[in-house]
Amino acid sequence: MEMNRQDDKLYMLLDSGNTPLAHCLMQGPTDGQTLQVEILGGREDAVGAHEIVELISMGRSNMAYQCKVLRQRGERFALEKLMELDPEVRRNLRVPIRFESFLYPLSGRWKGRRNIRSIDLSCGGIGFFSGPGLRAGERMEVVIPLTDEPLILRCEILRINELKEERVMYAAKFVEMCEDEEVMVRKAVFNIQLQNEMRRADLEEDLEDT
Repeated sequence: MEMNRQDDKLYMLLDSGNTPLAHCLMQGPTDGQTLQVEILGGREDAVGAHEIVELISMGRSNMAYQCKVLRQRGERFALEKLMELDPEVRRNLRVPIRFESFLYPLSGRWKGRRNIRSIDLSCGGIGFFSGPGLRAGERMEVVIPLTDEPLILRCEILRINELKEERVMYAAKFVEMCEDEEVMVRKAVFNIQLQNEMRRADLEEDLEDT
C-alpha cells in the first residue's frame, strides 16, 4: 500500500479546544520556529478567526505543535511554534461514526464472520456493537470501510459492556498496524471530524438567518 508523497505535507489545524478548523499543506521546511502553511477547502476565514491553533500531522511525521497565527495572506498563513504537543494527542481524537462492517476470527474460538455496527473511531481503536461471545484480550480482524480502500486491521478487545436484547458494546484497540495503515486511519478520522464541524457551523449559520 503506497501513500502519496503529498500526504506527508498534509496537516490538520484545530483550535485550542481540539475542534478541527481546516486541512492545510506545509509549505517549506518544518525545522524552524516559523511555519508556512496553505489552507485547503476555502477554510482560511475559520483559521483566521483564531490567534492560537494546534497543528498536527496527518502523514508519517509525529509533528504536533501549538502555534500562534502571525500573519495571513489569503489562504497562506505564517505560524509561530509555541509548544510541542504530545504526538499521542492525535491517537486520542475520537469521532462518533456509524457504519455496518464485519469481524473475522484470529483465535480459532469461532469461525466465519460477525456483523458489527460501529459507535466511534479513533486513530488508535474502534467502539462497536455486536452479539455476545467475544472476550477481553481476544484479537480479531475488523474491516474499516471509510478509507480510500477498505482496510482490514487487527484489533484487541479492551472493554465489554453487556446491554439488553443480547447486544454487547465493545471497545477495541488497533494492534500491529503498519505505517501506511496508521496514516489512512488518521486521515479518515480527521476528515470525519472536519466534516462534522463544518455541518455544525452551517447549521448554526442557518439558524441565525431564520
